[in-house]
Amino acid sequence: MYLMNTMHKKKPLSTLFIILSISTFFALQWVQPVRAEEDDEPIPTVTGTPSGPRIRVTAFEHDQINVRGGPGVTYPIVGFLIFAQESPAKGRSAGGDWILIEYPGVQGGQGWVYSVLVSVIGGELPIVEPPPTPTPQFTPTIDPTLAAQFSYEIEPTKLPTFTPGPPVVVPEFQHNEPSVMLDVGIPSGLIIFILGFLGIIIALVSMTQRR
Repeated sequence: MYLMNTMHKKKPLSTLFIILSISTFFALQWVQPVRAEEDDEPIPTVTGTPSGPRIRVTAFEHDQINVRGGPGVTYPIVGFLIFAQESPAKGRSAGGDWILIEYPGVQGGQGWVYSVLVSVIGGELPIVEPPPTPTPQFTPTIDPTLAAQFSYEIEPTKLPTFTPGPPVVVPEFQHNEPSVMLDVGIPSGLIIFILGFLGIIIALVSMTQRR
């Protein structure tokens, strides 16, 4: 009786052990293919800096520089680059003032930057044809009604007639030679000498009387 009870207790244990063994076997068979598929996946590699010419923003005094749709300020701004940022360069304008770069996210994936604000690294750049000049979004027009309020005509005025004045008469002076002879025919120098001599005599007489 005791032996039969012991056998009945061991039978469930052996059955449970067999079930666990079979489950473990199938689990291992399922896990191994999954690991093999994971091992076959390629390992991503780290790519370095792309080769070829590129630009680097060197304008440290600016927080960012404009990327335009063409080589000129008349073209619209399509993006920005910050200081020390790099981008592959594709070409330059005919004058060399603008550089064509790769700029993903815009139409054509390209943009133009001003060459003074960047440095070219990695070689020479070919000259590329710029895109067509953009047309203005609106054409300025003048309202004729508004212009009429500020327009006025200046009536011409007649200038006074000019009447010539009388002719200017320049007087003519006759040059008369100084007469060295008086009307009486006595030289003027003789009269001056006589008067001076008389003055000297009068002065001497006066001095004598004072003494």
